[in-house]
Order: sequence, then C-alpha cells, then structure tokens
Amino acid sequence: MPENQTTLIPKLLTAGAFAPYGEVIELEGSKPIAINSGNCLRYSDLATLDICPSGKPGISLFDAKAYNNPLTLTYVERHPLGSQAFMPTKNEPYVVIVAQDVNNTPQQPEAFITQGYQGVNYRRNTWHGVLTPIKSQSLFVVMDYIGDGDNLQEYTFDIPYTIDFSQF
Repeated sequence: MPENQTTLIPKLLTAGAFAPYGEVIELEGSKPIAINSGNCLRYSDLATLDICPSGKPGISLFDAKAYNNPLTLTYVERHPLGSQAFMPTKNEPYVVIVAQDVNNTPQQPEAFITQGYQGVNYRRNTWHGVLTPIKSQSLFVVMDYIGDGDNLQEYTFDIPYTIDFSQF
C-alpha cells in the first residue's frame, strides 16, 4: 500500500447514514398497497428522481463485473444534470462509495455495504464510486438523466483509497 493511503471499511447501508448523499431504496418502512386482485403488493414512491428539464428520466440496465478485495479507489464521479438510482436484480451485497463535496472537490470517501435488495438513489451532484458488486457479476436497473449536456464529472484522488470488504 502506498505511503499515506487510507483504508476504509464499509459500514452497513442504512437510510439514516446515507441521507446526506441520497436515498436508500428498500421495502423496510414502506407501506404497500394490494393490487391485481390482491395478488401483488405495490411499494410506491420509494425515491425521488431529480432530472434537469433539458433531459428526461430513463431506465437502463448496467451489467457490472464483480470486484476483488481489497478495492483500490482512484476516482469518483458525479452527475450535475440528474440524480441516479440503482436497483440490483440479485440479492447480493455491493459496495456503495460516496463523498461530501467542498468547493467542487470530493472529501474523504465513505463506504457502505448493502443488505439484500437495497438500492440507492444518489442526489444530483453527489460524488460517488462506480457500481461495485463484490460476489459475482450483477445486473442493475438504473434510472437517471437521458439527454444532451455534460452529465459526467470525474475526480481522481492524488492518493488512492483502499476499500477492505473482506468481512462481508
């Protein structure tokens, strides 16, 4: 490990801990309504999409390869034109990395590990790591901004961070 490199251990993802960065998308705490003659439960309005008026909300699929432990975090990204929501299609944990912004510069990242089918909705302009499954290649449903304009900003850290998710 390079000199001065910081190792981060992910915390379990909770709505309260993640609140500064966005929303956790999960069934816990939500009240379903029965639909389809009682054969289906609908969990409505679990996250708020924030999309710049120059674009539209879109649904995409991301097929992400699994990462090995430990993970070397060299950069984060953000999206100024819209929020970005991720929902896993597998009941497997993945690492969520976020960082506070000070004067357009990400600060020391925080790492979370998801529990089951939890998704996340990053607020517009939230610095975050890339999609990081840790058990196997995983498919995610992604809801975000579709349209013209530069909706991707990246920041490379001078000294990378190490994310150790071995306990998960």
